[in-house]
Amino acid sequence: MNRLLAMVLVLTLSLSVQADEAAKKAPDKKAPDKKAPEKEAPEKEAPEAKDNTFELNDQQKAAVKNLEKAGAQVLELAQNDSRLTVAFHLANKKVTDQNLAAMQGLTVVCQLNLRGTEVTDKGLQTLSGATGLTRLHLEKTKVSDTGLQHLKGLTKLEYLNLYGTPVTDAGLKHLHGLKNLKKIYVWETKVTDGGLAELKKQIPGLAVIKGVDFAKLEEIRKKIEAERKKEEEAKKKAAAAKKKAEEAKKKAEAAKKAEEAKKKAEEAKKKKDEKKPAEKKPAEKKPAEKKPENKN
Repeated sequence: MNRLLAMVLVLTLSLSVQADEAAKKAPDKKAPDKKAPEKEAPEKEAPEAKDNTFELNDQQKAAVKNLEKAGAQVLELAQNDSRLTVAFHLANKKVTDQNLAAMQGLTVVCQLNLRGTEVTDKGLQTLSGATGLTRLHLEKTKVSDTGLQHLKGLTKLEYLNLYGTPVTDAGLKHLHGLKNLKKIYVWETKVTDGGLAELKKQIPGLAVIKGVDFAKLEEIRKKIEAERKKEEEAKKKAAAAKKKAEEAKKKAEAAKKAEEAKKKAEEAKKKKDEKKPAEKKPAEKKPAEKKPENKN
């Protein structure tokens, strides 16, 4: 125990001496000058959310009322953003081209949902002046290639949904100038991979959502089914050939065994015959000797 205490004391003294030597070698730090205190860097404030609030003018308010009468749901985008979202897809009445008349020149609308309505190419003419649009839903409408030419001026557009429309590659050409477009849905349309490749070339970074191509899936399914049947036929043929080969092998083995058995039987008989004593041949009878005749 005493020995342990002594070791601890020696170690403590050694560490103390090392600390003193390090303190002597270290340069002295001058006290800060009270007259010229160092300036602290100002704290970075969190960026404030962009305030995009504004008051609608009388013309815009009247347009909103007309949209609501036409069956649209009109709401502000957010508390700090007075831009409008207009949704016709939940209307309890039939929505046609006439219902879009109030959209003419209404630049404060940033989102418009026309999903499943009866809107046609003619109705999209009223959207040519809605230059504030960033999102546009046209899925399941009657809009075609002709209607897409009216979207050329919507340079702020970021999202476009064309799902279930008869749009083709010709219609996509009208969108080449929409450089802010980030996402486009073309599921169940008539566009091709070639048309989409050209569109993506014109708008780098564009995300294309093609969805599920059921016709192509059916084609793939049939191809897989044909391959599966082909494999099954090949397996059946291989199994039949294997069975035939096995039967031939069994026959050959049986014939070989029979031949070996026959050979063994022959060898056994030969050995048996070799062990039998030689049979004695009956002695040949000597002819009787003729006695001489007495001539008395």
